[in-house]
This record gives sequence, structure tokens and C-alpha cells, in this order.
Amino acid sequence: MTASAPTTPYIGRFAPSPTGELHLGSLYTALASYLDARAHGGRWLVRMEDLDPPREQAGAADSILRCLEAHHLPWDGPVVYQSQRQQAYRQALQQLTEAGLTYPCDCNRQRLKQLSAYDGHCLRHPPQGQPAAIRVRATGNCQISFEDLFQGPQQEDVAERVGDFVVRRKDGLFAYQLAVVVDDIAQGITHIVRGYDLLDSSGRQHYLFGLFGQQPPHMGHLPVLVNDDGQKLSKQTFAEPLDPGLANVNLFRCLHALGQHPPSELRHEPASTLLQWGIDHWLRQRVPHQAHLYARDMMTLA
Repeated sequence: MTASAPTTPYIGRFAPSPTGELHLGSLYTALASYLDARAHGGRWLVRMEDLDPPREQAGAADSILRCLEAHHLPWDGPVVYQSQRQQAYRQALQQLTEAGLTYPCDCNRQRLKQLSAYDGHCLRHPPQGQPAAIRVRATGNCQISFEDLFQGPQQEDVAERVGDFVVRRKDGLFAYQLAVVVDDIAQGITHIVRGYDLLDSSGRQHYLFGLFGQQPPHMGHLPVLVNDDGQKLSKQTFAEPLDPGLANVNLFRCLHALGQHPPSELRHEPASTLLQWGIDHWLRQRVPHQAHLYARDMMTLA
């Protein structure tokens, strides 16, 4: 299935997971998403992907929102919290189940690690007990192709590369792949700007959009900011929280990492001035076409 372009007005979104405070890698993604939306006269929404309570940090969601405000990144409408959207996910799963597209799976991690793509074992040998995950069948037209906003043409056969995939986990939590698609449909998202590390989720998400009879959004995947060891900046890799008092410095560095190259005389201007320059001069084709960038290369700026 080939994704065609949405024709409705631009609606973008930033969807952080509240596992820690906002760091440079998160701001860089938020800024790209914000600039792409505003430069195209669009709306920019914020959604908290708080689907996994054991991984979340108390107070992180509020801290992220305060940090976005400190960097003069205002969002449109109310913040959506996935933890409050469970009924919508249950209804979506029920829709897939009634269409005969799901089945339970109790395969353990050791078995799954031996597979390059899921082999349908539990479809042929249904588990008798609980707990079990729920998989959606990758069947029919699983050929996905789309033009990434930053990385160019993408193609994937979901059945061949992934196979039937999990939409509800063994612990009863809904999988990211299902929740994000359900929410993007509900919010009318037309454009998604996010990190390169999520590019391999795009095929499954395009496939789910098709199962729900919806057009997938445009997607653009940015190079991921990594530390000196090549690890993505995150709470797990001890990425330092942003200092809101250095909003202009942080934004100046992120604009450079995004290939926009603001003039040096702007480095000490207020954050609002930098953002307006970014909106006025935003060009997608300047964003680097690669998988990652080293955060250390940004530290010499400003």
C-alpha cells in the first residue's frame, strides 16, 4: 500500500514519554516538529505518551510542559494523556478482533529472540492459559511505501520484516504501535516529525492506519542525537536535563543541529526572536539525511 498525501490542513504533534525531564535531544525533536508546523501555517499539539507506568517518573510530565513553555514553544489545545485514553484503545482492539485480525500469543522472549520476523506460531498453536499478548495479523497487502520528509523514499514489507506484531502486551498494557495510531486518527494528525529511531515503526503504523481505513500522516524522521558512545540521549543514558534559563542557547544549538544555521548575531537574542527566525527560514531539505548526530558537536555553539 502506498501512502498518499493528506489534503486536510496541517496538524502536527510532539509526543514525549514522561520518563524524565526534557533534555537536548527531546528539545531538538520538539523544535523541528514545532517549526515544521508553524512554517506551514499549521497547528501543533502535545500528547503525553504515558502508557508505561513502571518507566515513568513522578512529576516528569509537568516538568516537560514547563520546559516547553520556558523555551517559548506554545502548543494548541489541551494536552492529551494516553493514560486517559484506555477506552479508545480497547474499542480499537475490539474492532480488529471482530474483523478476525488478532490472536493471543504467549511466546517467551527467548523464543522471540531467535526469530527475524514472527512466524505465526501461536496462530497455529493457540495458548491455553494466561497471560498472553495480542498480536495483529500481517496479512493481505503488507507492502508499505512512503516518502519520508527528511530521509527520502522508504519501503517495507511488514509481513516479511516484522510478521504479526503485538498490539497489547502480556501485562495488559496497550502497545505503542496501536495507541499512537488510534491517537493520531482521533487528533487528525497530518504530519509527524520524530527521531530516526522510530523509522522502523513506520511500516507497522502505516499498516494499522490501513486496517482502520484511514490515510496515514506524512512522516519525517530526524537524525537522533547521541552521546560520545553512540547512545541516544535519554534518561537511561544519563542525558542532562535542560536549563530553562538558557533557552536561547539551547534553541540556537538545536537550530544548527537541524541544519538551519541561524546567523551568529542571533545567538544572544531572546528565545522568541530565535523561534520567529526559525519559522521564517525553515527548510526541510536542510535537515541532515543521516541516522544520528553527536550531541558534543552542538556544545561548541553559543
